[in-house]
Amino acid sequence: MIPRDKFGRLSFKTKPIFGMIHLSGNTEKEAIQRANEELDIYEEGGVDGAILENYCVEEGRLIRAIKPLKEKSRNLVLGVNVLPNEYVLAFELAKMYHLDFIQLDYVAGKYTSGSPINKEFYEKAIGTTNAILPIAVLGGVWPKYYNPVVGSSLEKDLKYGMKMADAIVVTGERTGEETPMEKILRFREIAGDFPLIIGAGLTVQNARQQLEVADGAIVGSYFKPEGDISKMVERHRVMALMDVVNAARLK
Repeated sequence: MIPRDKFGRLSFKTKPIFGMIHLSGNTEKEAIQRANEELDIYEEGGVDGAILENYCVEEGRLIRAIKPLKEKSRNLVLGVNVLPNEYVLAFELAKMYHLDFIQLDYVAGKYTSGSPINKEFYEKAIGTTNAILPIAVLGGVWPKYYNPVVGSSLEKDLKYGMKMADAIVVTGERTGEETPMEKILRFREIAGDFPLIIGAGLTVQNARQQLEVADGAIVGSYFKPEGDISKMVERHRVMALMDVVNAARLK
């Protein structure tokens, strides 16, 4: 399990890997059964945490899956991502089911699509006044599928995002596509020592290089054959990636 810092928050010193659970399956029962099997594979493979997400499935399936997936005790931290950037519901679910963290598409920036975050609600939810977040937040800035409005400043948005999250998530353009190294380096340049998480496209081929700069990663489609999220996570893919991750951790 991911260690905690002195405030009880998630620690990113060990370059944690978060495996995505897409809740795919022909029926809800099948989806939950598959998700349990995938969580077991993640735990056995040394993955640190998992994110339950409603990618290409209805929101209700995600909500109903949390309780049965939480019933089995595992050495994994568990979080939730309610698409598209449904931060209010994400906080509610995390509090209701005692989840460790939430992932949000974005925590800062203005985009040509998507609704702006209600600053008053959000700041109350994360407790920005005392610098101790009751629920850890992995938050994106200039993420995949969102185009910043003309005139946006990455530096300004990223620095604001660092006030709104425990870690910043950096991605490329689409799910499964490699996050460009130049973008990772630019985020690191601005963010300094603030935790930086690769949000898409980590593979056996690029993991070592990218984790020399970043502090962890979220991995989903790479763990599935042909990157097809409708398919089952494959054990050998998890083991292969974690071998590279563990080598990167030694540096």
